[in-house]
This record gives sequence, C-alpha cells and structure tokens, in this order.
Amino acid sequence: MQELSLNLGSIEAPSVLCVGAHCDDIEIGCGGTLIRIAESCPDAKFDWIVFCSDDQRAAESRRAAGLLLGDSKINFHFHGFRDGYLPWEGAAPKEALQELAQSVSPDLVLTHHADDMHQDHRLVAEITANAFRDHLLLGYEIPKYDGDLGRPNIYVPLNETQVKRKVAALIEAFPTQAGKYWFTEDTFRGLLRLRGVEAGRSVSHAEAFHSRKIRIRLA
Repeated sequence: MQELSLNLGSIEAPSVLCVGAHCDDIEIGCGGTLIRIAESCPDAKFDWIVFCSDDQRAAESRRAAGLLLGDSKINFHFHGFRDGYLPWEGAAPKEALQELAQSVSPDLVLTHHADDMHQDHRLVAEITANAFRDHLLLGYEIPKYDGDLGRPNIYVPLNETQVKRKVAALIEAFPTQAGKYWFTEDTFRGLLRLRGVEAGRSVSHAEAFHSRKIRIRLA
C-alpha cells in the first residue's frame, strides 16, 4: 500500500473543520483521527458543525469533543434541523454551511462520505463538497443497518491507546444512544479492526475515509 504524509504539524495553528449531520456522527466517523491530530498538533484549531441537534444532544457532543481533543480550541456550531428530514429542509442547511465557509478556511475537512445511504448524511456530504471544493476533504463512514460501508481508499492507523480513548469517549459521552442495538463498544472496535486489516500488515486498527479527488504537489 502506498503511504503519503499529511503533515499538519508543518502548518502554524492548522485548522480542521468537522462536519456532521447529527451529534455523534463526527465522533464515530473520525474520532480517532481527531485524537491523532490533537496529539501531533497541539495548536490545531477545530470548527465543529452539526445540523440536527438539540440542547441535550449538543451537550453530549461537547462532552465527547472534550474527551477526544482535550484542551484544543474548538468552535461549535449547532443547528436544530429535523432529524431524518434534512434534504427536505430546503436551502437552509446549505446556507448555514455556506455562511460558515465565509469565515473559515480549513486545512482539512472531515465530513460524511458521498455514498452514505442515510439521507441526512448524504445531503451533508454533498453540501460540504460544494462549499469546500478547493480544500482537502475526507469522507468518513458510519456503521448502520443499511450496510453501506463500501470500499474506502484512505486509512489513518490508530494505536491501542487511541482506540481505547475513542471508544470510551463514545460510550461515556452519549447516554441517549445507549439503547440503540448497534451503539456498542464491539461495533466500534470491530470496524476499526477490520479497517486495520485492510490498511496493511503493520496496522492493527484504523479509521477509513473516502476521497473523490486529491491533488498531489510533487516537489
């Protein structure tokens, strides 16, 4: 497998934009990668936007972000669009993201992948790609009933400590999701282990992403 280096540490105070349809999407999809960024780039700044939220769920997401990112600077942007109906909310979700795009220019954008079967996830992937077309954009995956994990083409290896921290943050920070049959430690660990197998012999666990287009600059 080819390996390329994304050296955010070479950027002074790198900016990362995390985009999710619901509270817990970001944490499930790329929580481990966020841990790695915070560990390697102490000065990194994070913008965190969630479209379908309420006060209780936003508090959970804030708690999870703190567990994942520690003392990192995080700017939260929560919206109250209706869960499950995001594509039918009209232009408002797109306008909300376009407004944010006027004030941030992230070095990395993490969002849903374009072929996600959940209608809210898919809409968020589409409007993110439109708003940040000139940025490095990686689409994360969410395990669910639909069986839409697909074939990712980018992997971020995680060590055991990072895996434990991600899974613990999910279980601890989201009590409202505890009753869902799939929201379990073995679900999250299992996917990380499977992606680790795909990432190569030397990798135990990994998060996986989809990229539609990446431009590489050759020195």
